[in-house]
Amino acid sequence: MELSTIKDAFDRVTKKQKLSSSKTQEVIDQIRQEIECVLDTMQSVNNTDHVLDYKTVLNELKASLLKVAPLSQMEGTQKELNVALSKYGKLLEKYFNPDISKAYRNIDIDVQTLNQIIANHFYRQGLFDIGDHFLSVVGEPESAAIMKAPFLEMYQILEAMQKQNLEPALNWAATNSDKLAQSGSDIVLKLHSMQFVKILQNGSRDEALHYARTHLSPFASSHMADIQKLMGCLLWTGKLDKSPYHALLSPSNWDGLAEELKRQFCNLLGQSYNSPLSVTVAAGIQVLPPLLKFMNVMAGKKQEWQSMNQLPVPIELDREFQFHSIFVCPVSKEQATEENPPMLMSCGHVLCKQSILKMSKNSTKVFKCPYCPFDIDAAQCRQLYF
Repeated sequence: MELSTIKDAFDRVTKKQKLSSSKTQEVIDQIRQEIECVLDTMQSVNNTDHVLDYKTVLNELKASLLKVAPLSQMEGTQKELNVALSKYGKLLEKYFNPDISKAYRNIDIDVQTLNQIIANHFYRQGLFDIGDHFLSVVGEPESAAIMKAPFLEMYQILEAMQKQNLEPALNWAATNSDKLAQSGSDIVLKLHSMQFVKILQNGSRDEALHYARTHLSPFASSHMADIQKLMGCLLWTGKLDKSPYHALLSPSNWDGLAEELKRQFCNLLGQSYNSPLSVTVAAGIQVLPPLLKFMNVMAGKKQEWQSMNQLPVPIELDREFQFHSIFVCPVSKEQATEENPPMLMSCGHVLCKQSILKMSKNSTKVFKCPYCPFDIDAAQCRQLYF
């Protein structure tokens, strides 16, 4: 979806609306000033013995208002606003096509797997009642207990952290310390550091020092700078908020630590940090407009796309949705697959296997690389693994 195009059109509408509103207010102020001027004149005459010709005054007011020409002044900006609004409405109709059924492809789906993905999404968002009800409706209530158990533990830890209680998190980290170390995570140090700061802020220097010797000293060799910073906090026991280390008390540190724990928790479960369902929906929203546009082109040419193995045009996705390297053969313009993998030639260039076989007549002859003057022997080509 070209959101930038829609945003630009919206910005133009808001700009025209502000201009029209400003012009309207300006005209209203001019009319108000003319009327107030006449009222002041009438009031001043009433306070004297002079006789005022009201008809003449009103005619002069009418002439002044005609000179102001309020409708003529507002007509131009209002017309520009109406044009911008009309274009914006047409743009919305173009990009927000309500009929998305044309992009639907009828394929076999493992319904049980799909149900588990949906339920998993609810559980990892902490929506346990909704997840239980969903599995009950689809006839898989027996899966609920197994699927939600780890996320129940995770949210119990996160709920305790919201109350600045790190005990559940520290117990979890101690139980999984070996796995966390293998994955290269330093969340154990971060949890102990936060607990150390909490003890120190409560005014107990001896307790904080004992805690550091017990839980922080094992990290001294690998995180010396962090440990030295924490040791410097001992000089500010009970008044850390007034120290050079006051940033350690920022509430954002708790939020960041909770997010990091959630990430590491999902990692130990063998799951991604982001919900697969959320990622799929977000990616689908991004590719749906160009896909619908392609469907319209195919329908206009009366061509069938349901039987295609791949689309004849690339559908771009943002980097956040690119999880695997993709190679497109520069000769055949086809995306590499397991059956047609990328092959490294002796000259250093890469083509897909089918292109090499075609150019070498099934490996029976030497051929020239299409990008340099090297002679290529198909037997010397090696498969690349991304």
